[in-house]
Amino acid sequence: MKSFSSILLYLTVALLLLWQLPWCYNYFIVKPEKSPFTLYSFVIDDFAMIVQEEGEGAVRRDASGNVYSETAFDSILPMFYYRQLASDERFPDTIKGVPVTPKMIQNENFNFRSVPSDINAPRIGLYPLLESMSGRVDLQLPDDVFRITGTGIEFIDMASNSVNAEKSGRFTEAMSKKGFRFPATEIAGNPTVKKEYDEGYLLLDTDRRLFHLKQVKGRPYVRPIALPDTLTLKHLYLTEFRNRKTLAFMTDTDNALYVLNAKTYDVIRTGVTSFNPETDAMTVIGNLFDWTVRVTTPETDNYYALDATDYSLIKKMENKSDVWTMPGVTFTSYTDKYVTPRL
Repeated sequence: MKSFSSILLYLTVALLLLWQLPWCYNYFIVKPEKSPFTLYSFVIDDFAMIVQEEGEGAVRRDASGNVYSETAFDSILPMFYYRQLASDERFPDTIKGVPVTPKMIQNENFNFRSVPSDINAPRIGLYPLLESMSGRVDLQLPDDVFRITGTGIEFIDMASNSVNAEKSGRFTEAMSKKGFRFPATEIAGNPTVKKEYDEGYLLLDTDRRLFHLKQVKGRPYVRPIALPDTLTLKHLYLTEFRNRKTLAFMTDTDNALYVLNAKTYDVIRTGVTSFNPETDAMTVIGNLFDWTVRVTTPETDNYYALDATDYSLIKKMENKSDVWTMPGVTFTSYTDKYVTPRL
């Protein structure tokens, strides 16, 4: 018994050392990297950034090292600083030959962000299906939620916790007629009323074929979306941006990033080399002319400038991390929200 207690004590001490020593080193010694705020500028055809330098404060420069004053920096990023330009009465009438107004720019600008902890998280499996054409300005949450089983889609009344058989049968029949095979392997939507319009959900069926599902005046709208034979989708993001040009971002099993256009349902591969939602964070800041896509991996920060028309690559910049952290046992990770021991 004494020998067992000694072994248990030594194992506990070793585990605590593997946990606490790397944590103390990383907390007190390692200085976190501060990634500069970076956007692509079509004015100078280069990435422009705000770098926080010790003793100098914020320095505005481009990737080539050219330094800009604050007002000049506003001018090379007119789509981002349009409010400041309008306030200074420096807002241009046309940009790249296109007549523009502040309201037009506001309508075209969008932000999108995905982090691994959003993907690597438990799912409840119950989703509200909003009315997409209610005729009202404000969206409203329904009184029921749906789930997709191996036999169909079920709508459950939240007040009585009972299945609405009539509505469930109606939607199941509509989905089956369009070729949907139950159950769904991926369900992507934005179940909130804090948006300007609703596009329902994107679904992957059991054969990983893509479908668009929404409710229009109480009736099911189901649209199968043709995919190239070589494309196998894995993760979906319904966008619902203000300009209504895109319907979704999507990744395949090879971690390529695609855009699904809203009106034509065209699937277009972007110029982003690689994005794995399960391990990488992605931020997209888009405007009428270009998108700046930042993909953060554990090793690098990759910046991509994409053409807003066809999503082709304009320019790429890679920043490798030079921070070394001591490995050891940890219980949390930025890639998920689970508390569990891991190396």
